[in-house]
Amino acid sequence: MATVAASWFIYDGDVTYQRLSSKGFETAPTEFSFLQVAAPIFLLILTRMRMPVSTTFLLLSCFSASAEGITSVLGKSLSGYGLALITGLVVWLVVTRLVERKLTDEPKAYWVPIQWIISGTLWAVWIMQDASNIAVFLPRTLSFGGFMAFALYIFFGLGILFYLRGDKIQQIVTEKSRVTDVRSATMVDFIYSLLLVYKLTVSTVPMSTTWVFLGLLAGREIGMSIMDSKEDGRPMGKVLIMVIKDVTYAFIGLIVSIVLAISINAEVRREQLIEMIGY
Repeated sequence: MATVAASWFIYDGDVTYQRLSSKGFETAPTEFSFLQVAAPIFLLILTRMRMPVSTTFLLLSCFSASAEGITSVLGKSLSGYGLALITGLVVWLVVTRLVERKLTDEPKAYWVPIQWIISGTLWAVWIMQDASNIAVFLPRTLSFGGFMAFALYIFFGLGILFYLRGDKIQQIVTEKSRVTDVRSATMVDFIYSLLLVYKLTVSTVPMSTTWVFLGLLAGREIGMSIMDSKEDGRPMGKVLIMVIKDVTYAFIGLIVSIVLAISINAEVRREQLIEMIGY
């Protein structure tokens, strides 16, 4: 929880690294509608159906004060998906040729501490991006007591997630090629961390880390298929079906989040109506 504590200390009570300071999210809610409170339930249902739904879209869209806030999150997330897909493709075209074809023996013991360090870094950067999904329900500036409650909530929530080993949504990862090998998993975590760090510094607009992760896995699978479809990689047809399925499920979550946002916020409805009629 050092990451959350650092943000709270540096940004005077803001635990989101200013993710909620961008337009549309800067004002904390003074009251909640039923759909805003129920949004996590929709998220839970879709996740239990093994759909890689973006928590950022589904929750933050319900609290956006303007359509511009939603479109800015969408634009940054889609660009993140594209960047991750291209990065994954290029990296694994090289990695598959030079490294992954040779990963036939058991990994050495030193890979475990390396994975812990890189995975810990990934979790820290992920919290920097996604803490806003929880903090959106809270005042934008937290007291020390509020900070402790927030940090403990995340701590125990992640503890349950670890205990369940990712639960049903983990299948999205385990169905991919060679992700159970500690060396391959560490390489995925390392590239994912670099992408999140880059996106974290570009702007304070919130972003869907789910879409970035799906893009990285898609690029990796395509790269492995191109280089080694007869061994570790899958045939390209199966890879494309897998990529399309993941993106389709993610878009379902996006549609649900937009419907919720329009249903909840009169200002978003007004802006959408103006856009539809052209003035």
